[in-house]
Amino acid sequence: MSDDERAIRTLIDAWMSASKNGDTATVLSLMTDDVVFMAPGQEPFGKEAFAAMSEGMKNVGIEGTANIEELQVQGNWAFVRNHLDMTIRPPGNAAPVHRAGYTLTILRKEADGRWLLARDANLLTVKN
Repeated sequence: MSDDERAIRTLIDAWMSASKNGDTATVLSLMTDDVVFMAPGQEPFGKEAFAAMSEGMKNVGIEGTANIEELQVQGNWAFVRNHLDMTIRPPGNAAPVHRAGYTLTILRKEADGRWLLARDANLLTVKN
């Protein structure tokens, strides 16, 4: 495994851990300022909208796993095809929501050598 692949895997692990811990600041630090997210039924959105949505989910528990199916590095760009399995636990007595599916993520290596998430297409759907 190359250093770049290892760094990308570490980024994904950090993202999952920070999400579980409600650490929005860390999640935001793992993405470029010009990041674009795409999800079914929504217009593409960026970092500011992601931060606002995260703020609205402060009391929500998130647990999940990311299974890397494919990781390719080409110079300062890389893509990852992930299978995610997530459970979102709203506060109170609301029923948890289970989502699973694939994401296609494009990462960019910055001038300082850090890999950051630049584009993400999220295809998770609700599972019973």
